[in-house]
Amino acid sequence: MELAHALDQISEIHGQLAKSETFRGYRPLPIALSGVVALAAALAQPYVAAAATEAGYVLYWVAMAAACGALCGGEILYNYVAREDRFARRTTRRVVGQFAPCLAAGVAVTVGLWQLGAPGVGLLPALWTLLYGLGLFSSRPYLPRAIGYVALFYLGAGALLLVTGRLGLSPWDMGATFGLGQVAAAVVLHVNLKREDDRG
Repeated sequence: MELAHALDQISEIHGQLAKSETFRGYRPLPIALSGVVALAAALAQPYVAAAATEAGYVLYWVAMAAACGALCGGEILYNYVAREDRFARRTTRRVVGQFAPCLAAGVAVTVGLWQLGAPGVGLLPALWTLLYGLGLFSSRPYLPRAIGYVALFYLGAGALLLVTGRLGLSPWDMGATFGLGQVAAAVVLHVNLKREDDRG
């Protein structure tokens, strides 16, 4: 009985330590590069003939999201496998686990709205933006406090896209929102890492 209680307390202490320590797996450079990719994709979209159709638009931006995800997630995976100790791996699983439901919801929303054709596809930029903002908010306990402003930017941008009725295939609904959001997130992460290094 006492052993079980002690183990529960140790587990709770580990949980509190994980929440008080900032997750350093999200690195500023890959995050910033993903923002640059989003902006470049917005510039390139008018020259990609297939992206002018609803299906092409969805595939184009899903491919960009996958590229950005690989860019940002690759380093997290490498560090998890090759560099992190047991405690750091637990924190990584917890942070990724906090963000994963928004990605799963994004996949479901994409498949569901794609089947509706033009009206459904037109909603995707707003809903992707909102879901990404919610994912950032859910990961916020493990990230620098200022990341909350970036999450708020995503939520505000998604809401603005919805309420203004921007339901077309504009490259800038995706490119500007995610480009600016990711660059802002990279700045927050960079400033936080520099502050921690200066303190250490």
